[in-house]
Formats: sequence, structure tokens, C-alpha cells
Amino acid sequence: MSEAPMRVAVIVGSVREGRFGPVVADWLAGVADAHGGFEVDVVDLAEPDLPLVMPAFGAAPPETVVAEVAKVAPRLDAADAFVVVTPEYNHSYPASLKNAIDWHRPEWRAKPVAFVSYGGISGGLRAVEHLRAVFAELHAVTIRETVSFHGAHARFGDDGVPNDAGAAVAAKAMLDQLGWWARSLTEARAARPYPG
Repeated sequence: MSEAPMRVAVIVGSVREGRFGPVVADWLAGVADAHGGFEVDVVDLAEPDLPLVMPAFGAAPPETVVAEVAKVAPRLDAADAFVVVTPEYNHSYPASLKNAIDWHRPEWRAKPVAFVSYGGISGGLRAVEHLRAVFAELHAVTIRETVSFHGAHARFGDDGVPNDAGAAVAAKAMLDQLGWWARSLTEARAARPYPG
């Protein structure tokens, strides 16, 4: 009997004009689809209009805000795992990504998160290290293996595929770990409620 595929949300973290994130996310989504065992949903944070101003603690947001949050929340909730595709802005991750993380709290709980980063000389790895602390606070489990691209624009061909075959090797290692954690944590949540 074959196991049901794990649902993975590939999150495009940048909303900047002219962003490179969709190229990286589309490549990763294709790799995850070909990996087997994953059902892929690409969640582009440029689609919802999540406000920067949040309601007072305990207060309900306006209906217009609820509608924007609803564009993302059910998709994150349905995911068994996440791959966050992030650039590095000023030694960290973009505000759009932090905003989306903050608007969705229970959706991350007791689920695994992997990272694909891109940027200048550091390949976005400083953004990843900052995100690890944020997701730990949300009771998510971050995957050790990452995929990073320094000078990303020069690392991809016109076909949207990295020039370096090592990227696919790194992505497979990351997805192998993500799949293991996704299935393990899904089974654990089904067996007993998470106490967080």
C-alpha cells in the first residue's frame, strides 16, 4: 500500500518588483513534484494584501483583512510541510515574509520548515538563520539541509533551471529530510494533540 503524498507549501517570500523569487520557487516546486511523495502548492505572498498594521491583541481584524488572510491561511493549514523561498535583504529576510508569518500562528505549529535562499555573496543564508529562530518560537521544526544560491541571477539559465547540477543534489537531500519530518510529525499530531 503506497503512502499518501505529503502536502508541501512552497512559499515565495519576496514581493519586490522585479523579484527573482518566483524563478527559484518554480524550480523547487518542479523538483519537489519530481521527487515523489509530495503534493505541491506554491503560495506567492504577492497575491494577498496582508496589512502591516495588526489589530490589538485579542481584537478581531476587520472583514476586509479577514478576507485577505483567508487567501493564505487555509493553504498553510492544509500543508504538512513548508519550503520557504527567501532572498536576503540587509542581512535578513524580507518584511513581507515576517508579516505573513505573524498573521498565521497555528498553521505552522508542529510542522517542518525547509529553506531555499538566494542573494549576494552569502546566498541568503543569513536570512535563513534568522528565520530559524522565528519558526522555533512558533513551534515549527526547521530542517538542517538547505539550498542556497549566491549570485542567483547568474546561477539560473533562461529555462529557469540552475546551471550547477549540485543544486538538484542539495534539493534532494533537503526534500528527503523534509519528507521524513512531514510524515513523522503528521503521524504524531494524529496520534496525540501537540501541547503547544
